[in-house]
Amino acid sequence: MSEQPELSVAVRRATMRLAEAGVASAPVDALLLAAHLLHEEPAEVRRLMVLRGTPAPAGYDDLVEERATRVPLQHLTGRAGFRRLWLAVGPGVFTPRPETELVVEQALAVLQGRPADADPPVVVDLATGSGAIALAVKDEAPDAAVHAVEVSDLAHGWAVANRDRLGLDVEVRLGDARSAYDDLRGTVDVVTCNPPYIPDGQVPVDPEVRDHDPAVALYGGGGDGLLLPRQLASRAALLLRPGGVLVMEHAETQGASLPRALLARGEWGAVRDHLDLVGRPRVTVAVRAGAAS
Repeated sequence: MSEQPELSVAVRRATMRLAEAGVASAPVDALLLAAHLLHEEPAEVRRLMVLRGTPAPAGYDDLVEERATRVPLQHLTGRAGFRRLWLAVGPGVFTPRPETELVVEQALAVLQGRPADADPPVVVDLATGSGAIALAVKDEAPDAAVHAVEVSDLAHGWAVANRDRLGLDVEVRLGDARSAYDDLRGTVDVVTCNPPYIPDGQVPVDPEVRDHDPAVALYGGGGDGLLLPRQLASRAALLLRPGGVLVMEHAETQGASLPRALLARGEWGAVRDHLDLVGRPRVTVAVRAGAAS
């Protein structure tokens, strides 16, 4: 058996290999793969890299080669960071993205703006996937009663596993978000949703998304990708109490079209769009008008 190369050499080689394969985050991914195998934090891996004689972990080159085929980093490490949580992810579930943290931020802002003597708030997350949004809301607003629904049995399994491992009291149902939670109709304070919103025919370029994220979590239907978002917004309007708030993620090209679609239905009052950390339209916040029917 050949001797393992020094860690610093292996990470440099891995960075070059991943860059050649078109991985935009090659230096970070090379470091994180080493950290995963070493069961260390990235900062500790950097420290070990400057110590002469520190060997690369066994299996590192093989894992780098898998990443070079554009298997998502999170599938190889088995986890994805989201707000304050580490979520288990893998085949069959959408990998949560940093931009989706804005949905949680906006939902928490609504909850924090409630009167101090108000009853505990009720939150429903439609199309929950891995449970990222629902679990993050519960983690940071522990007094909220949080419910979540997912149509895919595979993704539902990931969400339940994440809930149980994190010990967060979130109800996770298996079912169609377009018809879920009749028992909560007209009582919900906040509905969150990161729906499928990619327009039909616009196949993602990145292999990590195109080949590994489940199609049911990607494509929103219709030429504009807003068929499912509109349907889920209609369900949210039935679930929300008057004055309740919908927080919905969308594609950066839908920052005008989604708010316009919501306003056209007459179910929503104030509708505002919000930019993500890099200045792209990302999240629409809408207030339920009138009385829930």
